[in-house]
Amino acid sequence: MTYSVAVSGASGYAGGEILRLLASHPDIEIRTVTAHSNAGQPLLAHQPHLRSLAGLVLQDTTPEVLAGHDVVFLALPHGQSGAYTDALGDVPLVIDAGADHRLTSAEAWDAFYGGAFHEPWTYGVPELIVDGVAQREHLRGATRIAAPGCNASTVALSLAPGVAAGVIDPSDIVSVLAVGPSGAGKSLKPHLLGSEILGSANPYAVGGTHRHIPEIRQALAAAAPSIEADGIRISFTPVIVPMARGILATSTAPIAPGVTDAQIRDAWESAYGDETFVQLLPEGTVPRTADVLGANTALIGLAIDRAANRVVVVAAVDNLVKGTAGAAIQSMNIALGLPEGTALSTNGVAP
Repeated sequence: MTYSVAVSGASGYAGGEILRLLASHPDIEIRTVTAHSNAGQPLLAHQPHLRSLAGLVLQDTTPEVLAGHDVVFLALPHGQSGAYTDALGDVPLVIDAGADHRLTSAEAWDAFYGGAFHEPWTYGVPELIVDGVAQREHLRGATRIAAPGCNASTVALSLAPGVAAGVIDPSDIVSVLAVGPSGAGKSLKPHLLGSEILGSANPYAVGGTHRHIPEIRQALAAAAPSIEADGIRISFTPVIVPMARGILATSTAPIAPGVTDAQIRDAWESAYGDETFVQLLPEGTVPRTADVLGANTALIGLAIDRAANRVVVVAAVDNLVKGTAGAAIQSMNIALGLPEGTALSTNGVAP
């Protein structure tokens, strides 16, 4: 069976990455691409690297245009996709790459986003531990999927095994992330101009204000049902660095009392030992963002700092692939009963 697909926000970074990956998917027909201000223009005017999709023209983003497909991807700014989802009730599978359907708490939405709160959908991080099993079990047959925030899923994947196994204390997590500016979208923002970021590292959303914080707390609380989201405390600091793509997340948490080094490493090995797209590196090895460029792979390095009594986890992902589009397509494959890795690669691009 071939599934017809529409991608909204197709002129942006997330929409373009969804299209790049779907273009090689044998079970998918990309039938429709949409945009707002860029509607009426050829897709190649905004995504000139997508040569195999040269015949597509951006249409208006309306429920009428998006309806009638088997799968709809919404790659819209936060707060916009919710206005469309209610009108797409007849679409068999809708995947939202924005934040509108990620959070289960209306209070958290009001505090970090504001505007209308929409019902939470199945969270699109297949490898994440939820209630003792991988989230893919909840994605099988799903009809509404919330793709993750790139920073949020990177930190959650980094720490969920330790939280689930009880080998770390989740009440004192510190995460510092080096992130590429593509995660902020394609819209013109003066602080993301090349002249502003080249040769500089720029912290932002400092002091507990980043919108991905409640998503991280929600995901880690789901890894250990005995822990409420209020029991997950995280100091989260992202830093924009001059690389187009990528996240390098360094997260630390206290070691739980009486836990051995072997128990710590076993928690991550048990969680990810059989996974294709989340890989724990050998002891003493840490990842680089260059190693995951263009890949749907999260590489994780684990260190045990006994002097500080903390576990240190370093994770590298391509924010546009495993952080966004790759996670969305991987989740789509699971929901449709297709091989999970279809159109996705573990191989990065070098140099």
